[in-house]
Amino acid sequence: MNYKTATSDKWEVLKPRARDNRKTQTLAESIVWNFLRNNQLGLKFRRQHAIHNYIVDFVALRIKLVIEIDGISHEDQIEYDYKRTKILNKNGFRVIRFTNEEVIGNGNLVEKRIKERVEGLLDEKIFNEQ
Repeated sequence: MNYKTATSDKWEVLKPRARDNRKTQTLAESIVWNFLRNNQLGLKFRRQHAIHNYIVDFVALRIKLVIEIDGISHEDQIEYDYKRTKILNKNGFRVIRFTNEEVIGNGNLVEKRIKERVEGLLDEKIFNEQ
């Protein structure tokens, strides 16, 4: 499996930011990470992983699923997020987004939606490999 999803020159710039983001995760990111970590959903998730020019919150590389948790700063960058999602989609990644409020206010529903998406993508991957 290829885990390099950014070029070497971009990784050198993004690596320190990704490390800082992991150290200073938001409450919402912490909640999501608690049910993604340690292969709890049957596959490995990475957090604050560089893909292309971006650092995504969470990614399961095996099924090319990106999970983004949007805080208040994202309200002012809707166009940027749209462009970013388009580029990630172009590179074969599917992106699902949740707001901080969704995660903090209804973490169980967010977890359920993520599980459903993971299961669907795993089923699709298994079907396509046959």
